[in-house]
Amino acid sequence: MKVTSEALIAELIEKTRLNINQVTTWNQKTIDALNWKENKDIWSALECIAHLNLYGDYYLPEIEQQITKSQSKPETYFKTGFLGNYFAKSMLPKEKLNKMKTFKDKNPIGSDLDKRALERFLVQQEKMLKLLDKARHVSLNKTKTAISISKLFKLKLGDTFRVVIYHNERHLVQAQNVLENYFAVH
Repeated sequence: MKVTSEALIAELIEKTRLNINQVTTWNQKTIDALNWKENKDIWSALECIAHLNLYGDYYLPEIEQQITKSQSKPETYFKTGFLGNYFAKSMLPKEKLNKMKTFKDKNPIGSDLDKRALERFLVQQEKMLKLLDKARHVSLNKTKTAISISKLFKLKLGDTFRVVIYHNERHLVQAQNVLENYFAVH
C-alpha cells in the first residue's frame, strides 16, 4: 500500500474521532449494560475498552517517544512494510470477527470495571489525535516503534498507527455487538 502521508494521517484522525464519538455515547448506557456478557468466555463492552486501554498504555508512550527522538523529515508518501501491513490488515473489523488469542497481560476478563474505563479510553484517544498531528513533522517510514509482543520487531510509525487504530476499531465493533445483544434480550 502506498498513500500520501497526509491522506493516511487524515484517515486515521477520522477513524479516531469516530471511535471517540462512539464511546462518548456509551456514557449514557447503564453500568449493567456495559458489564453484561452473553457468557463467561465473552468480553463485556467495558472489558473490550479495558483491553484497548492496556494496549494504549504501551503504544501511546512508545509512539510519543519515537516521534520525539526522530530526526527524519516527513515524506510525501507512506509505503507500508510487509509485517506492518499484515498486522494492520489482521486488525481490521470483518463481517464475522475472527477470534484472536490475547496475551494474558492484556486480557481484562473478570475485571471489576466502571465508567472510568470509558474516560480513560477517551483521554487516550485525545492523546492519539495529538500524536497523529505531531507525526506530520516526522517520517512515517523511517521512524520506527517497537511492538508490544517483542522489542525485537519494529514497525514503521505509519504502520504502528494503523495497527493500533484498526485494533481500536475492531474491539469497538465487538463491544457494540455485545451492547446490541444486551438490548435485544433486555
